[in-house]
Amino acid sequence: MPEQPRRVLTVAPLPPEKIAYALARYSRSPDSIQDSLEWVRTHDSSKFLDSFYFQYGHASIADLGHLVLCFEGISELAATEIEDEQLWDGQARSSRYQDFGTSGFITPPEFTPEQAEIYRSAGQHLLDTYRELHARMIDHLTERLPRPADLKPDAYARNIAARAFDVARYCLFFGVPTGVGQVVSIRTLERQIRRMRGSEYRELNDLGVEAAEACTLPPACSLGGFATEPLAPTLAKYVEPETHAPAAARNLRLWAKQNLPPATMDSGEDVDVSAPSNRLADIAATLLYPVTSRPFRELYSIVSEWSGERQMEVLETALQSRSRRDDLLREFRAGLYAFDLLIDIGAYRDLHRHRRCQQFRQAYTADHGFSVPAQIEAAGLSGIYNAAMQRTETAVRALPRPGSDYLLPFAARSRFLFRMDFAEAEYIIRLRSGVKGHFSYREVAWKMKEKLALLEPHLGKLLDATPPWVEDPLKR
Repeated sequence: MPEQPRRVLTVAPLPPEKIAYALARYSRSPDSIQDSLEWVRTHDSSKFLDSFYFQYGHASIADLGHLVLCFEGISELAATEIEDEQLWDGQARSSRYQDFGTSGFITPPEFTPEQAEIYRSAGQHLLDTYRELHARMIDHLTERLPRPADLKPDAYARNIAARAFDVARYCLFFGVPTGVGQVVSIRTLERQIRRMRGSEYRELNDLGVEAAEACTLPPACSLGGFATEPLAPTLAKYVEPETHAPAAARNLRLWAKQNLPPATMDSGEDVDVSAPSNRLADIAATLLYPVTSRPFRELYSIVSEWSGERQMEVLETALQSRSRRDDLLREFRAGLYAFDLLIDIGAYRDLHRHRRCQQFRQAYTADHGFSVPAQIEAAGLSGIYNAAMQRTETAVRALPRPGSDYLLPFAARSRFLFRMDFAEAEYIIRLRSGVKGHFSYREVAWKMKEKLALLEPHLGKLLDATPPWVEDPLKR
């Protein structure tokens, strides 16, 4: 009996643009994958991508090639912005494993020498407080939580140190260094670089330029294979700075200033959820959310009372800067539920990892105050902690934006809007309320559960969450 041909074929790694070319050609011809690979070996992939991807708009071709990139020595703020892609796979370095005593921190390039000195002095004070709080929390937790007989000393010490870090990390700030490793498609990388180059932060602008340049060079790190070939040289020709989203934000901010009535609500609840039923008003309110400081519920209430023509003014304002090549802004993709979260930046950094939802943020600020962990008060460290936050707030207000954002500690509270369906809400609530998690986002997840159960009594019965008062502090 003749041997059956193999139906599943593995393909050895190739430079991303070449594998994209091979798979695209494979889908557009009767040839086998072996023949398509041989064709790629003897033809120029850049000409194909120039024509079909960039000129003819066959965008799916760019999803067939993936690159591994690492961003090292960048700020936590830059890392947050880099990760802000829905189709993104990667991880940032955990701050728990970093030695900030030797690594220092990133100074925003926007600052003058005098402003940089104010920033560095305040930043160093935060790091000094971070180290002091961590050491004293270890002593406090060791006294409060004796080692169980079945827990080895080294594991006990690691768990205590980790729990102490959960408290001390509130003094870390957006300027501390980190790294990000990612695996992304050519299409996602193109969008990411364009967005970085159009950012209000100069560090992101520079990183976008460096990322594009890196695609034209042989890999900086390699175990062999195609080490001498550039990974995505064609991509680098098509990554001009994003202009539509920044222009839309400017136009919407001006429109809101000129047309919105005076604010009538206070800062609102820490966690609020709604399910907007008027789709046009929903999109308009979502567009206005990032360019104001108002709760989503207030915006939606205001916009819902307008005529359809007035609501369309908001959308038309957002679309003024859109070109033929620009997708609709992500605000047009808003999901069923609107979770408006007034939370600290540390909790946001953790929740930001959830990709199956649309996320929007208002400007980072010190106006909403700073979270104070209950453990700080229990350990008698409120004086040290509050003094550090007050000194930081004074420095933040003395510095111009956007550079002052780098000094905001993870304790600083800001407003974020998460739009999602029920399945994603259930997943976030179940995962982030678990006893292994950080207490800040555990509390957020629990409040999300309570609010959603009130809004959807029947569906709420499907929500499985661990109350924040159920703890196992020596479990990681």
